[in-house]
Amino acid sequence: MRRRWMSAILALTMALALTACGGDSSSSSNNDSTPAESTPAAPTVEIPPVEDLTGTDTSAIPGLEDGVLTVGMECAYAPYNWTQMDDSNGAVPISNVPGAYANGYDVMIAQKICEANGWQLEIVSSAWDSLCPAVQSGTMDANIAGQSMTADRMQEVDMAGPYYYATIVCVTTKDSPYASATSIADLAGGKCTAQSGTIWYDSCLPQIEDANILPAQESAPAMLVALESGKCDAVVTDMPTGMAACVAYPDFKLLDFSGIDGDFEVSDEDINIGISVQKGNTELLDALNSVLDKMTEDDYKEMMDEAISVQPLSE
Repeated sequence: MRRRWMSAILALTMALALTACGGDSSSSSNNDSTPAESTPAAPTVEIPPVEDLTGTDTSAIPGLEDGVLTVGMECAYAPYNWTQMDDSNGAVPISNVPGAYANGYDVMIAQKICEANGWQLEIVSSAWDSLCPAVQSGTMDANIAGQSMTADRMQEVDMAGPYYYATIVCVTTKDSPYASATSIADLAGGKCTAQSGTIWYDSCLPQIEDANILPAQESAPAMLVALESGKCDAVVTDMPTGMAACVAYPDFKLLDFSGIDGDFEVSDEDINIGISVQKGNTELLDALNSVLDKMTEDDYKEMMDEAISVQPLSE
């Protein structure tokens, strides 16, 4: 399925992509290093093969009549997905951003699904808040975009998976008074933020006692820039995003409270990451799950480790 997108969305996409790849050069952070401009060389991690399902006729699946799986993602949410300006490490062209390529964990998952089913892959960049509406309208076949499988989201779309299990963490700076925090109780009174439309902002931040909760950030890169520039003391995110952020910004510190009484209270649905499809498109849902069901948690971890190691923000 191929669609033309409005120029306004394209402009927003490019702005997000540049933020993801370059950070904010005017930041007041003590971090003197800048994200690398070139993409690191591919690591030696072997990604598990997928079962060949090309003998199955999928031409009757709504949206897949042309054999093209159109996938939406921000292309600005490392390590799940990002924008780069070459095809290194298996990157895929972004159909609505000429000359740009998408890569990351979500792209790897999309490639595995398409490889198994004999489909072509089209990546379309979209703002976070536009992802579910695009699937609902049929503009996208699926979103592989690091979305949690929450009850609220699954009222809007059906979701395949999970294809990752994302622990909730905090990120602060090494020189922050909160750098030695050992539980969310130690973050009390801090200025905090997170990305809009996420359980990080809606469910986790309110659990910090007396927190000064700042307005939600429109994207993960914007959230990290807010922390780097000193606008907030800490951000709440998931483990892959936090790990990637600490690679990109050496002055950041990851705070992981998992496994203790002072951790964030979240449900399995909050940390399960899934693929959204249009409500009622059970044929596509089953085709996606037929691939994901054959992969293990260790498979997912290996792929995420590779994504973190080759993200353009890595030094």
